[in-house]
Amino acid sequence: MARVREFRQVDVFTEVPCLGNPVAVVLDADDLGTDEMQRFARWTNLSETTFVLPPTRSDADYRVRIFTPAGELPFAGHPTLGTCHAWLATAGEQRDVVVQECAAGLVDVRRTGAGLAFAAPPLVRGGDVDEADLDRVTAALGLDRTEVVDAQWADNGPGWVAVLLADAEAVLAVRPAGPLDLKIGVVGPHPPGSPEAFEVRGFFPVDGNAVEDPVTGSLNASVADWLLRTGRATAPYLARQGTALGRGGRVHVSTDDDGTIWVGGGTLDVLTGHATL
Repeated sequence: MARVREFRQVDVFTEVPCLGNPVAVVLDADDLGTDEMQRFARWTNLSETTFVLPPTRSDADYRVRIFTPAGELPFAGHPTLGTCHAWLATAGEQRDVVVQECAAGLVDVRRTGAGLAFAAPPLVRGGDVDEADLDRVTAALGLDRTEVVDAQWADNGPGWVAVLLADAEAVLAVRPAGPLDLKIGVVGPHPPGSPEAFEVRGFFPVDGNAVEDPVTGSLNASVADWLLRTGRATAPYLARQGTALGRGGRVHVSTDDDGTIWVGGGTLDVLTGHATL
């Protein structure tokens, strides 16, 4: 039977309302089934909707299930930060480190000067992109093969393949031109001395068409691993995403001495209330 549950819609990777990427968060969702969660995620029609449940592991503070309108994800970045924000606000907690349980495992989230940041999970698929897949990528993005500086699988759960272009201007000029059946991230450097080091865009398929995500934590995490490992970036750095959509996403990337990559940004409530589910 449906009942009233606490609900928050959190804007992530921004300090200004409605310039980041929103995530819908349903608290107290332990008695909801998969079909009910999927139905609500389809109804919100946001890139992700999350549901907070009691953890199944003693070393986690809460468990989260993450849904797009089309299906469930094992991990996603901006839903991780938005869910942690909502959980902290609801629980009245002030702790500096929170442990989230999701289908991909445990993810540490900590407070930073820029807001909240998650520890980037390990890649489940990396390495070079073969020519056949690269042809699919360039056709979908409307790019000539010569415009691609490099490409790598950068999959930490959602399935990203990342493409490096010459510069941020080339990234902003991308106009998807063909059918899309891959999740593609595009990155290019800003000129030296710019406030942001990189411009990032993320595209995912919906009914074979390319849809752009405003600001993407998982993509920025896996791209950071690639850029840092190949010496194309040094941490800390700031990435910009959402420009082409009129958003103002700012993604802060930093590393610990042990090499752990942290991806974070601002989080704030835009809508608070209740959902009947």
